[in-house]
Formats: sequence, C-alpha cells, structure tokens
Amino acid sequence: MGADVRAFGEVSRGFEAEIIGRLKSLVELESPSRDVELLARLRDDLKARWEALGLAVRIINGPTGDHLVATLARPGSGAPAEPRGHLLMIGHYDTVWPRGEAAQRPFRTDATHAYGPGAFDMKGGIVALELALTLLRSLGVQPAQELRVVCVADEEVSSPDGRYAVMGEAEGAAAVIGLEPPHPDGSLKNGRRGVARVRLGVTGREAHAGLDAERGVSAVDELVDQLVALRRTLPKVADAACNVGVVSGGTRANVVAGRAEAEIGLRYSAPSTEMALFDALRTLKPVRQGAEVCVEVLSRHPAWPVGPGAWLAKHVIGLAKRLGEEISARPADGAGDTNMTGALGLPTVDGLGPRGRGAHARDEAVVLSSVLSRGALLAAVIARPLPPGERGTGNAY
Repeated sequence: MGADVRAFGEVSRGFEAEIIGRLKSLVELESPSRDVELLARLRDDLKARWEALGLAVRIINGPTGDHLVATLARPGSGAPAEPRGHLLMIGHYDTVWPRGEAAQRPFRTDATHAYGPGAFDMKGGIVALELALTLLRSLGVQPAQELRVVCVADEEVSSPDGRYAVMGEAEGAAAVIGLEPPHPDGSLKNGRRGVARVRLGVTGREAHAGLDAERGVSAVDELVDQLVALRRTLPKVADAACNVGVVSGGTRANVVAGRAEAEIGLRYSAPSTEMALFDALRTLKPVRQGAEVCVEVLSRHPAWPVGPGAWLAKHVIGLAKRLGEEISARPADGAGDTNMTGALGLPTVDGLGPRGRGAHARDEAVVLSSVLSRGALLAAVIARPLPPGERGTGNAY
C-alpha cells in the first residue's frame, strides 16, 4: 500500500521554495488561448518536466494549440491484478491573459500568496500535480491504478478541440479528477451548470437612411426586437440564465443597418432546461419582411448534475481529512471540461487545484500553502485504490 497518507503532507512542507520557483517559471511562460507560438513553449516545458517525473507523454496536435496526454502506469511485476479502469486527471495550460501581460504584472509573492497572470487558473493546479508526482517518487510510492493526465490548450475558449482529447481518454476511466480551482473555502465541486455561447445573427437590407429609408430593412432594429422576444420566451425556472454579452451591427448613422448580431451566454443546471433554452432560440422568426435570422452555437457544455459519482467526492474528502484538512463538496455555477465526463455519468469530482482568488481578474492569486496541501492530497488520490465496488464500469462510452 506504500506510505501512510499523512507522510505526503509531512514531506510536502519541505517543497515550498521549489513550488514557488516552478510557479514563477510557468507564469512567465505565457500561454494565451489560441497563441500557438507561446502555447508551444509551455507545451514543450511541461512535456520535459513530466517525462522527468516518470510519465510517458504524447502530444495531440490541435489547430490552435496542442494537447498533452501523460500516463503513469501501475507496475505489473509482483503487483495485484490491475483495478478495472484508469484514474483520469483533467487540466488546461492556456490562460485568458494576452501576450505581454506577465511583463505588465510580474510574478511576485508575499507571506501567503503568489500573484501573476494564470497563477490561480490554473498553473497552480499544474504545480500541485507536479508536486504530487514528486512526492510519490520521493517516498517510493507507486500509483494504485494507472494514471492518465489530459492537459488541453483551449479550455478558456470552451475546448472546441480539446474536448476530443478529454473524451478519448475518458473512455474506460474508473474515475475523473478535475484540477480546476476549488470553491473559495477549498470545497470540491461535485457538479457544474452547463454553459453555452450562441451567436444570434440578423441580416437586413442596407439603404440611405434619409433618401431611401423605406427600401431598407434595419438589422439593428430587428435584432432588438428578437432579443425582446427571446426574453419573453425563455423558460421561467431558477436554473436558467441568459446574458446578452456582446452586441454589434450597422456601419454608420446614415445607413440603414444591413447586419447585426449578439453573442449570448446561456447557463442551465438540468438537461430539460438546456433543451428549453435552445427551443426558445430555434423558434425565433423574423419580425420584418426581408429580414433573416440565424442562430449559431459557438460552444456548448452539458450540465453535470450531482449524481451517482458522489462516492468519489466522499473518498477524496476522507483522504483530505487524514491529511488534516476539512473540506466538503457542492456544485459550481461555472462550467469546465469535467462537465463532459460528469454528464456522461462517469464518477467525477473537480476543484482539486489549490485555493486562491481572482480567476480571470487582475488581482489573481494562489495560496501557497494550498499548493502544498493539494499536492499532498493529489498524491494520496493517486496512491490509494478507489473504494472496492465503487469504481466506474469502464465502459461509459
């Protein structure tokens, strides 16, 4: 069975200087979503580091950044029979911050926190995982089941390509662990609301706004009326949310607008609400003769309701308690790549990254002590077998 779980916590405390140095290097290796050049630099750094920690790493090429899949096999010589299914950990290495942000807000630390673009979401989670692997090697502990890690390059733009890497490695998984940040109090995430981005586009007909206004069909006016109609038809349930985030259209004040569009964010906790929201969009019809309305789905994450995989959160909470940390689990409003595995019914728990604050904000910071404690917890999760009789079926697909 290897070292006692508590040993991971004791040994982790000696790695504070190392995790600060590693976090600094990852923050300085900027990785904006869709910036292929900068993403490739961090991709190569992660690959080299993970291989040095004993993982076999392969690269899945993506159109706007490559994804990493790493495997730590369970030794077969003299070991008991392999548990059915592997343990899958999911993370991402892209950030929302543009090229040059790290120079404007250089990495820094104080007595409790580390600051810098991407430090919390989610390079702190990557450092915690690397610490877990370091602890296993330091204590000579082997994984209880095969570990696979998927780290995608496009999560911050809804994983349009990375989702295929996640779903491919989810096949046959016994359980799934998300490395995203936890709730502010450190609690795990055992469910997530679904999120979709939709573009509502309108085509009208341009004309001179003074001389030939009657020949024009205003796409801007049509869009306004469509948004009002959408508000009226949205389902009136607590778990439905609709945010019109971006509106654009027209060319100039003396031209009847020929085009207009709005980007809309949808959130939902139940599949039935998701269907009702999209039904409301599909039923929109032009108000004006000559106008055309088009709905385009830009991204879509299914809702992950709390379900039969709750035992996994209980298992992780129990390991945390043995390490001296009292945490709980509850659903989260935001979406992530674990929506996909949770929605499939695979036992999934997210929020195993370190605590912090200010995700996607300029005061972003990660709690240094939490990087250490989450590294110890991840090591315990990797080292301890999943509870007997509770593993996934290994055939969710």
